Amino acid sequence: MITGWRHPARLVVLAFLAATAAGTALLTLPVAAESGRSTGLVTALFTTVSGITGAGLAVVGTGSHWSLFGEVVLLALFQVGGFGIMTVASVLALLISNRLGLAMQLTVKTETNTLDLGHVRRVVAGVVSISLTIEAVAAAVLALRFWLGYGHGAGRAVYEGVFHSVSAFNSVGLALYPDNLVRFATDPWICLPIVAVAVIGGLGFPVMFELLRRHRRRWSLHTRITVPVYLGLMAFGTLAVLLVEWGRPGTLGPHGVGDKLLVGLFHGTMPSTAGFNTVDVAQLQPATLLVNNVLMFIGGGSAGTTGGIKVTTFALLAFVMLAEVRAEPSVHVMGRRLSADVQRQAVTVALFGVGIVVTATLVLLTTTSFSLDVVLFETTSAFGGVGMSTGITPNLPMTGQLLLVVLMFIGRVGPITLASALALRERRRRYELPEERPLVG
Repeated sequence: MITGWRHPARLVVLAFLAATAAGTALLTLPVAAESGRSTGLVTALFTTVSGITGAGLAVVGTGSHWSLFGEVVLLALFQVGGFGIMTVASVLALLISNRLGLAMQLTVKTETNTLDLGHVRRVVAGVVSISLTIEAVAAAVLALRFWLGYGHGAGRAVYEGVFHSVSAFNSVGLALYPDNLVRFATDPWICLPIVAVAVIGGLGFPVMFELLRRHRRRWSLHTRITVPVYLGLMAFGTLAVLLVEWGRPGTLGPHGVGDKLLVGLFHGTMPSTAGFNTVDVAQLQPATLLVNNVLMFIGGGSAGTTGGIKVTTFALLAFVMLAEVRAEPSVHVMGRRLSADVQRQAVTVALFGVGIVVTATLVLLTTTSFSLDVVLFETTSAFGGVGMSTGITPNLPMTGQLLLVVLMFIGRVGPITLASALALRERRRRYELPEERPLVG
């Protein structure tokens, strides 16, 4: 049994707290701000947590408030946060894969309960090499477009390509423009690379590794669940945006059919990934906001760069419900039986997320004058690490912004540490009490 400060769950929290402290200190320096004056502690803390957790919410303009030094610090936070989340989550997945019964075989063909130094090195090397390769390809495409299509200088084009590529892959969603990416809404050379790199980052490193190294017939159960459910949720989001917003003057209405499809695809995938926006989120219909809430709450793949309860958790709950409806005594998925431990862990993580979002929403509703739909969207976006906002973030009181800081941190680190803590826990009952069945429903 792993106890004390060396428990992986505690190490994740301590590592992110240390990185948060360092990033906050750097962003409070006068050189980090365009004005040359020190940035307030709360603003620096909010921006640091938003960047390192990939939440992407902002209380100041990224391109207007921060100097080149500050933007580089942010870029480093994006990358460190992405490396940290993916590396740590992948290592934890290796460590507990046998206990969970989900065979996330990343570097070896046999399951193991131990994690030797060689495995750690392979996982970290794999995360870094794959991440940098994907980011570099997307950055090159974006840089060429900024240079040839918008007349940016070569140096500026490369910088913007790298910034937005890293922001997309690590599911941050912060852009250097005051309107995020609205000005590029109908440009497929900007939107499609960002969608592609954001989706890949959201899949999770275990899935990426298997897709690169394994034949489809040898995919683990985790990959066979994650890929279709993840893509299915994004397809559902795209369809919902197109149906609800097709003729809306403030969103898709002014565009032609092809441009509408592009904007619909972009906004259908962003709630589950990076959280960029190419239309004004405040103009979206309440129905669209609700769909986005669901997608943001679920998030992406385990050991990926997105937040939320994760696609696997959502799918496992659906499988449990389906088995119960069919009156089956056990839950079978794709030729495998799910253990009772996995089912309890999925329920715990999901209800943990619901409780956190509901509590934060209630607090903001009682301390601000904003309506339920925009507050719920804000809290779900913070918990899901998405960064989409209807524009209320800068207008929240300091207590509200600090609440979002806590929510962003919990939303990114909480599900991972909670799931690993449950899976690594060893506790056996020495006796069982008499069984009784209370009424349900």
